[in-house]
Amino acid sequence: MGTMADVAREAGVSISTVSHVLNETRAVSPDTRQRVLDAMVSTRFRRNALATALVTSRTHTIGLSISALQNPYFANLVHSIEKRASARGYSLVMGDSHDDEAAEAALLGTLLDRRVDGMIIAPAPQSETANIPRVLNDGTPVVLIDRHADVDCDQVAPDNVEPTRLITRHLVERGHTHIAAVTGLAGIQSTDERIRGYESAISSADPAVRSTMVAGNSKAKDAYRAVHKIFANPSSRPTALVVLNNAMTIGSMQALKDLGLTVPGDVALACYDDFEWADVFEPQLTAIEQDVKTMGRTAVDLLIDRIDGQTGPRQVLRTETIYHHRNSCGCTD
Repeated sequence: MGTMADVAREAGVSISTVSHVLNETRAVSPDTRQRVLDAMVSTRFRRNALATALVTSRTHTIGLSISALQNPYFANLVHSIEKRASARGYSLVMGDSHDDEAAEAALLGTLLDRRVDGMIIAPAPQSETANIPRVLNDGTPVVLIDRHADVDCDQVAPDNVEPTRLITRHLVERGHTHIAAVTGLAGIQSTDERIRGYESAISSADPAVRSTMVAGNSKAKDAYRAVHKIFANPSSRPTALVVLNNAMTIGSMQALKDLGLTVPGDVALACYDDFEWADVFEPQLTAIEQDVKTMGRTAVDLLIDRIDGQTGPRQVLRTETIYHHRNSCGCTD
């Protein structure tokens, strides 16, 4: 494996020039820079990340604190973040907060100890009162993703209210007079906003439309139990169900199957969050898709801008969603 001296000799430059190319500490002409890069390849040189960090005070790493990595939505979001970070020359150091304040605090402390250049955080409940301010007080740039919070940093999250209102209103327009919702984890912004969208559609409907809400805590197993609770009394069962994330959709559909109820024959279903296989599933799911590619890319770019010294007011951005009208809601086209 080559050394900096080997690279300098191969490229016909000084060791200090190689250092400037590696650490971007001084402008180097394009031709010289390319010779150095080519020499790195031919000599099989590998950067010493620790030495580079000492020179530049940067590790070229981004910390990611996110929840429920087993959830397909979050897995896709992580992939988007990692892909963009890699394209921008950064590595990702990540962990699962389990949507728990104490676990998140420990994870953020670990990321700070590893001297990441910045963090992307999907905040756990109550995170805005202690955990995120701790990172900001350390001087580490932060971008919140998926969920907004009342803290002074850049944030990017999907629209939650209007999409949920849209799918709920669609069920009302289909003639359903008793609609139930399986809601997400309490204490996070996305849950509050999706409930607001659901309640808005119900409140603007005919007064005869009844509503039932049971918490599924953003987990498949809790949604399974919630659906059993909702449909426990055969004489007052709703005819339509709104499920407010994709992990809970899995649990809800399993519960309906175990109860002997068919979708959409017995129960019309619409959900927030889409699946890659939703349009080949039977029934095809009427669902709201989040634009995880744009969300991940935007979060990384916002964070690197701050790492590079960009100042100014925080940016609080909303990414668009896509409404997939399929047939789990009872429609045939």
